[in-house]
Amino acid sequence: MTKTQARTVANVVLASAGLAAAYLVLTTPPLRRLALRTTRLWLGTSLPIFLLTEARQAWVESGHRRLT
Repeated sequence: MTKTQARTVANVVLASAGLAAAYLVLTTPPLRRLALRTTRLWLGTSLPIFLLTEARQAWVESGHRRLT
């Protein structure tokens, strides 16, 4: 098996596992609720922190003083 073939097989296996996991989560109500709660938590914490970090970096790169 060549490196390209091995990479293609690995990609197909990973995609299949991802689809199977997504199907399982979407069809099992407790897992679906857990996924929704986790998504809300991620959107409520890490996304705002990322946006603030990017805004601070843009501020510094624009030539203004660093905010303290």
